[in-house]
Amino acid sequence: MGRRDYLYRGKILNLALEDGRWEVVEHRDAVAVLALRDGKVLAVKQYRVAIGRETIELPAGLIEPGENPEDAARRELMEEAGFDAQLEPLVGFYTSPGFCDEYIHLFKATYLTPKKRPPDPGEAIEVLWLDARAFLDGIRRGEIITSGPTVAGLLTLGIT
Repeated sequence: MGRRDYLYRGKILNLALEDGRWEVVEHRDAVAVLALRDGKVLAVKQYRVAIGRETIELPAGLIEPGENPEDAARRELMEEAGFDAQLEPLVGFYTSPGFCDEYIHLFKATYLTPKKRPPDPGEAIEVLWLDARAFLDGIRRGEIITSGPTVAGLLTLGIT
């Protein structure tokens, strides 16, 4: 790693110029959760300001300072969908290593237990249960807008 001059510092990301040449986004790491029940995938529908559209995604979110990935996944599953679960790490990956250091930890959730979902005044989330194949087919046809972690999660199911 070379010399980084910071152009912007924020709550979830920093923008730096490395060695006067490379634009680098330092982004907090995140989690996503693949939860299955009766052959259906748990998804959340929400408006995403950055793209100006609604998405349908796996429950996901940032890891808070001092929090480990599994605890973050448990918290996000509770906050976004109202479930506690047994969690198993599936895979981890960088979202776009050509310019960003964000790392995603993908977990599989089993033994889902409904819990009272704490309201978050900043989020309007609709919880959905979708057939996995139909979900992936909708993404392929461009009818469902989603995220990379969601596609990765669905692909771990072996759907072709």
